[in-house]
Amino acid sequence: MTHPHDMGGRKGDGPVIPEPDGFAQTHHEWERSVLALTLAAGALGRWSIDRSRAAREQLPDYARLSYYEKWLAALADLCVDKGLVSREELAAAAKGAVPAAVPLAPQALTAARVAPVLAKGSPYARPGQGPAPRFAPGDLVRTRTNPDTTQTPAPGGLRHSRLPAYAAGKVGRVLLAHGPHVFADTSAAGLGEAPEPLYTVAFRAADLWPDAEGPADEVTIDIWQSVLSPK
Repeated sequence: MTHPHDMGGRKGDGPVIPEPDGFAQTHHEWERSVLALTLAAGALGRWSIDRSRAAREQLPDYARLSYYEKWLAALADLCVDKGLVSREELAAAAKGAVPAAVPLAPQALTAARVAPVLAKGSPYARPGQGPAPRFAPGDLVRTRTNPDTTQTPAPGGLRHSRLPAYAAGKVGRVLLAHGPHVFADTSAAGLGEAPEPLYTVAFRAADLWPDAEGPADEVTIDIWQSVLSPK
C-alpha cells in the first residue's frame, strides 16, 4: 500500500508551495479550532504522536483533503477508535446537536496548562534503553528491501514503517547517530515503544531516482537501526 511519505520524487503532483516559516499556517478560524482540538485531545494520552500521524496517512481521501481537514478527519477516527465519542454522536453534532456535558479528565489541557505543556514538549529519546548501536557516522548502510517492519497489524490495518518506499533496498551513508529513540513503527501500531538507535542517513538522489534533476543532491532520512544492515 502506498502511503503519503512514499511519494518523494513522484511526478505529476503539482508544485510544493512552502509556508513562509516552514509550518502550515492557519488561515481560517476553523483551522485554529482544529489545531486546538488536536492538541487538547492528544494531551489526554490515549494515543502517541506516531499513531496520530498514521491515522492521517491512512485516510482514504488523503489526497483531496487540505492540511487541517486531514487533522480533523484523523482526530475523529482516533476519538471513535478510543471510545471517546461515537460515529452517531459526531453525525448528530454535525447537524447542530449539542452534546451532553461531561466532567473534564484529569489530563485536560485547560487554558492555564497550555503554555507550560507545549513548552515541555514530548521527548522521544530513550537514553540507555534498547540494543547497542551497530553503526557510526561515516558507515555505509543498506536499508531493508521491504519497508514494512510492523509484523502485527494495528487497528485499521497499519503495516508500514517510516522508511519511505523509494528508499527501500538503497545504500546510504550514516551522517549522525542520535542514540535510542522510540521506534515509530511499533508506537504507531500500539505495540509499545521498543526504543532502538536512530540514525540520519544520506542518500545520493541519483541512487533513489534514476532521472533525478540534481543527481549530485543528497536526501537525508532518519532511520531506525532494525531497518538497516551493513553495506
